[in-house]
Amino acid sequence: MKHQILKYLCLFTLAYFVSSCGGPKYEKNPLDVIARDLPSDKPFTAILYDMDVKGNFVETYYHQYKIVQDDGNGNLDEFTTGMLEVSKATFNSHINDMGMELMARDSAGNLSKGAAPPGYNNYVGNEKYGQWKTDNSGNSFWAFYGRYAMMSTMFNMMAYPARRSYYNDWRGGYAGTGRGYYGPSNQGRGYYGTNSAHGRSTKPSSTWSKKRSSFRQNVATRTSRSSSSSSGYRSRSGSYGK
Repeated sequence: MKHQILKYLCLFTLAYFVSSCGGPKYEKNPLDVIARDLPSDKPFTAILYDMDVKGNFVETYYHQYKIVQDDGNGNLDEFTTGMLEVSKATFNSHINDMGMELMARDSAGNLSKGAAPPGYNNYVGNEKYGQWKTDNSGNSFWAFYGRYAMMSTMFNMMAYPARRSYYNDWRGGYAGTGRGYYGPSNQGRGYYGTNSAHGRSTKPSSTWSKKRSSFRQNVATRTSRSSSSSSGYRSRSGSYGK
């Protein structure tokens, strides 16, 4: 299984490099390339593992993904990609999605997109892999069977269990819509996502965790400057990121 994973990762890296050389700047979402190159009949889950922005005057945007792949018989493996260049639009659309599942494909080949708590599309709620249990406080949470216990670590559920109420909210109003689900809000922050404790714990030593404050400050500074320079000009927009 691991040999196959490494083979697909090498093929993907080569395809990404070739596509990026020469001609117009490469804009294809790396996740679409991963989905294309992995076997269409094998489930996989792609989690946003890290992010980065490089450059001052000309910025380049990057994502790193953790891929959890299922061979169809319940045997799972995971690997992380390198930092892969993404478009500014892709980066901005997922700036709040650290630690979340961005894409998943099930055993029937159905592809799901949209930010969701990791494991929700393929494994949580799937009785092949586990069951709902109730703790002493009456809260229901997802528990994987012993054979699949490693999934709790893969999906960061040891410290942040998948609660049934959250799962029902996601399934009832977000699944299949492409809209991101971040769980209940606490003081303006979701249970999941970049600014949550869950998001920060996904990769504690992440590049983005060290840069995000300075990045937000730079964006605010540029927006302020742009707005000032456009004052009095009806035909110009002063907003950053267009």
